[in-house]
Amino acid sequence: MDKQPPRIVSSLAELRSARLLFDGKVGLVPTMGYLHEGHVSLARRAREECDHVIVSIFVNPTQFGPSEDLSTYPRDLDRDLLLLEPAGVELVWTPTPEVMYPPGFATWVEVEGLTKPLEGASRPGHFRGVTTVVSKLFNAVQPHKAYFGQKDAQQAAVIRKMTRDLDFPIEIVVCPTVRETDGLAMSSRNSYLSPDERTAAAVLFRSLSAARSAYERGERNAQSLRRIMAEVILSEPLAKMQYVSVADYDTLEELETVAGKALLSMAVFMGRTRLIDNVVLG
Repeated sequence: MDKQPPRIVSSLAELRSARLLFDGKVGLVPTMGYLHEGHVSLARRAREECDHVIVSIFVNPTQFGPSEDLSTYPRDLDRDLLLLEPAGVELVWTPTPEVMYPPGFATWVEVEGLTKPLEGASRPGHFRGVTTVVSKLFNAVQPHKAYFGQKDAQQAAVIRKMTRDLDFPIEIVVCPTVRETDGLAMSSRNSYLSPDERTAAAVLFRSLSAARSAYERGERNAQSLRRIMAEVILSEPLAKMQYVSVADYDTLEELETVAGKALLSMAVFMGRTRLIDNVVLG
């Protein structure tokens, strides 16, 4: 069967009318656009598991801090649609900020606890924006499954928790991080990197890999694993480390000893570009 270009809708009314035509299982891939192979892999996974696939493209202003890159965040809808067509996406919803946050909007969704460490400590208010917009996407699209990438591990954990706590009848599917050949996790923000920064950015995955290798050799002291990651990052002159973490996979609390499933994660600046990455142990 030839793949058809996805239908594009912007208003909530258009989305709901189109959604009524879908029988069977619906998969949602929420994105902020400027898509790459990581996003497309989510759409393909949704296509394999669902009867219909909807992708949302919305640069959500409420998850950006005052000094963050909302105004310069990369956007290219035509390119995004070309990438989605072969993946079998049928519907793309491109709401405006006015659709998502109409005048007088005053209701927020907050997940406590999980949102405090790591990205939450570095980016106050970020997760309130994420959980609010994802709640609105879930209500608007009414999917059976929603697909997220492991690169944003804390986001995935927070959304899983929100989905359970608010009784959304939606299965959250977290898919593996898609990487460049040198290990750099694919990200829309990679487009900001200069050639030298792009080369240097491979240090994130090298540091995670060094700590994982130590774990596989039997290292269970979490502080030792943090030190291994930090030493590799600090060996790269262009890298400025914001944090390294060895945390419990479910609670995201920092560990002293790795006993069960754990998340190695980090945030690193390359010039003015902030990059995150993680791997799961156990």
